[in-house]
Amino acid sequence: MTVIFGEVLTLGLMAFALGMDAFSVGLGMGMYKLRYRQIFKIGVTIGLFHVMMPLLGMMAGRFLTDQFSDIASYIGGGLMIILGSQMLWSSMKKEEESLITPVGMGLIIFALSVSLDSFSVGLTLGIFGSKTALVLTLFGVTAMALTWTGLLLGRKVQSWLGKYSISLGGGILLAFGIKLLL
Repeated sequence: MTVIFGEVLTLGLMAFALGMDAFSVGLGMGMYKLRYRQIFKIGVTIGLFHVMMPLLGMMAGRFLTDQFSDIASYIGGGLMIILGSQMLWSSMKKEEESLITPVGMGLIIFALSVSLDSFSVGLTLGIFGSKTALVLTLFGVTAMALTWTGLLLGRKVQSWLGKYSISLGGGILLAFGIKLLL
């Protein structure tokens, strides 16, 4: 029983750490004027990506080397820098139109960027033979809940900051992308 508890605790901490990416990015993206329906869809999409990516990673874990985790971090960091830079650029322009928004393809890019690290963790967990259903459930639910929390907090901060909120959100995403690269 203590072995199972230890594994759940360890995987729960890993899920929380991976979900903090989604929380941080959600905080920045929440500064867009998002409706609650959009916030719900974004959280569910990111939760699904945090299920699919570790599943793919676990399946590939026996076949790929540890070098891939570095590449995933670089790709994730690069995507975050692109998202943050685009938000900063759009905040400096007079029109409110954004190139990447958390809808359609922008939502897919957004979800992919915050779930790439869960792919690399899935590689490691696949090598060690972790319980797949437990990993996927914890990762998906935690990422979804943390995304919703970040988006809702970002939405609240947006109303306090007004037009400067997109600049702040872009700065958060840009800094997070740089952190991933370093």
